[in-house]
Amino acid sequence: MSQPSKTVGPTPQSNIRSFCIIAHIDHGKSTLADRLMEETGLLGERDKTAQYLDRMDIERERGITIKAQAVRMTYRRDGVDYELNLIDTPGHVDFGYEVSRSLAACEGALLVVDATQGVEAQTLANVYMALDANLEIIPVINKIDLPSADVLRVCEQIEEAIGLDTTDALSVSAKSGLGVPALLDAIVDRVPAPKGDREAPLRALIVDSWWDSYKGVISIVRVVDGRMKIGDRVKMMATGRRYDVIDVGAFAPDAVSFGELAAGEVGYMVLNVKEVSDSKVGDTVAPADVEVDRLPGFKVVQPMVFAGVFPTDNADYANLRDALSKLTLNDASLTWEAETSAALGFGFRLGFLGLLHMEIIQERLEREYDLDIITTAPSVKYQVHHKDGTMVVIDNPAKMPDPGGFDFIEEPMVTARIQLPEEFLGAVMKLCQDRRGIQTDLKYPSPQRVYVTYQMPLGEIVFGFYDHLKSISRGYASLDYEMAGYERADLVRVDLLVNGERVDALSLITHRANSFNRGRDLCIKMKEEIPQQQFEVAIQAAIGSKVIARTNVKALRKNVLAKCYGGDISRKRKLLEKQKRGKKRLKAVGNVEIPQTAFHAILKLD
Repeated sequence: MSQPSKTVGPTPQSNIRSFCIIAHIDHGKSTLADRLMEETGLLGERDKTAQYLDRMDIERERGITIKAQAVRMTYRRDGVDYELNLIDTPGHVDFGYEVSRSLAACEGALLVVDATQGVEAQTLANVYMALDANLEIIPVINKIDLPSADVLRVCEQIEEAIGLDTTDALSVSAKSGLGVPALLDAIVDRVPAPKGDREAPLRALIVDSWWDSYKGVISIVRVVDGRMKIGDRVKMMATGRRYDVIDVGAFAPDAVSFGELAAGEVGYMVLNVKEVSDSKVGDTVAPADVEVDRLPGFKVVQPMVFAGVFPTDNADYANLRDALSKLTLNDASLTWEAETSAALGFGFRLGFLGLLHMEIIQERLEREYDLDIITTAPSVKYQVHHKDGTMVVIDNPAKMPDPGGFDFIEEPMVTARIQLPEEFLGAVMKLCQDRRGIQTDLKYPSPQRVYVTYQMPLGEIVFGFYDHLKSISRGYASLDYEMAGYERADLVRVDLLVNGERVDALSLITHRANSFNRGRDLCIKMKEEIPQQQFEVAIQAAIGSKVIARTNVKALRKNVLAKCYGGDISRKRKLLEKQKRGKKRLKAVGNVEIPQTAFHAILKLD
């Protein structure tokens, strides 16, 4: 089907359909987007690449969507051109805020469920967000061409778990394109046209922003009311700053300038903004000199996980700072500030939305900016209450006061929802209980599937919980979590001492009941990672001044007797004594270099 040409002026609102695709990771969301673009003639044979909207290499390699993308398709039916605005959203819990903004820019959502996997935890989390946003939800069963597909069972799950009627559910194969034409018809028929007054003052929602080397800051916007034209003077309501509109248009699938966007349309805008932090996701764009009501839902994204990032070579400090500045332009949810470590020198403390976000940023720093970095163990925010009634928030274990220096500590709690096959329930419940989880709910949406809900400390999820969950459930369990406030807990700081010197970058905060096991495991891990020296290296774990675990890295020992064959025993003894004195002197001035792998090993503590 050929791509119809763009009509002159904005598309009539009655012919606009804005929708997004929500699904769990690896349920075929980006592949389905490819088939929709092919069916509407947006992608030719030359452009066909798997997951076209996943532009970053990391997105393609990991098979996940990290950044929201918006694309405009034109679908002709019965001689009428319909403008279909697809907003491809991330599926992972770490990018939930981007998903919520994308939903706010749509009137409908395709709920894509894998016919072999069924409904999973993050599917539920996103569909509840869509229901809260009053979107028209179209159930789509994907991967029906696989031998293990069970469409009826998945439809039953959707009805029982979500309460959606699946009578009109569509069965498709995103890989082969089977059922995609019928899906396009369903979008036109079932997704409502946008409502908005094109003659009212401008109000537009920012769905996403990023930095372009040539144009500067580019933002995906949904125009709710009014019109936006090149040359208009607008303001950002979160900051109050005013800018000129340099360009507006849409991605089809590459940027096409239209000169004007009207109410109901989704496209991009380019302002003379110098920093992407001024173009905040969820903010409202309004006329510079007219007072209008802000669109609902804007909030400043709060990081949940923190880690120190240091260059392996201190000469790269300036390069790391420049790389973080550029990366923040592309990812406004990343926060950073300068930090100094006695063990690692100068670096930065970074705030992330979650562990996956942390991995992505670390990988992008290494790949896109060619940096060799050391990342410390992740931590979360703790509230330390002092005896004088004051409270401070710490995100670095090294800043935690010594025992007796405070009254009590509160740790962040999350509500964790886990969905899994019934056969793994016992093992998963034991894992959650070992991580200080308290069960609050247990449901059987079908005889084989279980939903279990736990109240858990966020700090326990940070340390390898997700890996353990996937391991004991053979990959079938799915996890979704949300913040649930702070609770008082008996927490202590466990320090690692190498040759009596505290390594501040390897300190961790843990519950007192787990401190001995964590300290012992940390010492054993460090023994494996720290290379042998010419002298014996003592590795200790301590709480304050009390040592709770210790191990030694044995010294490398040169065979000084190798050249002695025969002769008097006193000659051999003299050589051994000389070696002993040398090792003693070396230990007094010796400095142990801790390899980068040691800082990653802390993540693998059981």
